[in-house]
Parts: sequence; structure tokens; C-alpha cells
Amino acid sequence: MIPLYHESWFTFRFAEDRRIPRFHLEGVPAGQRVVVHFADPGTLQPLRFATTANVGDSGWVQLAEPLSVRAGEVFIVAVADDRTAASSRALPAEP
Repeated sequence: MIPLYHESWFTFRFAEDRRIPRFHLEGVPAGQRVVVHFADPGTLQPLRFATTANVGDSGWVQLAEPLSVRAGEVFIVAVADDRTAASSRALPAEP
């Protein structure tokens, strides 16, 4: 089955304040570099750079410093490609 729509990034939303030391990305191979940005909850437009990291075993991303997220905040994770590899602060492409 081919999905009709697929976002080019992963979205994480939070209902309460949290510290996020790691997260899971389904289907992303180990060793892949990812870029994390905080995003506008309504539009998902990236607001500010958070960090970069590498995907570990079984799709787990262990962050060097945990992210502090407030209730209602969103962060997005884009898999780095040739364009984002050159700049760790590059934003994911709009859908």
C-alpha cells in the first residue's frame, strides 16, 4: 500500500511540560543524522533550531542534552539530506 500523503519530517506534540532525553523514529536507519526544530503548533513552521543528533539502534535518538518542552509546544525532526548536511541549522522543506 502506498500512502497518499507523507510528511518529510516527524512531529512531536506535548500536553504537559516534559524533558525529552530521547525519542523514537519509526523506519529511520541507524546512523542517519537528524535535525530538530521547535515549531509553531498550528502551522508546523519551524521557529527555532534545537539540536542535531544521530539515529541509534532500532530508531532511537539519544540527545546529548534533553529538550525541555512546555505544554502545547511542538518539535519537528527532519532526516538530514545533502542540503541539511551542509548546515545543521537548515529548516525542513515545506510540504
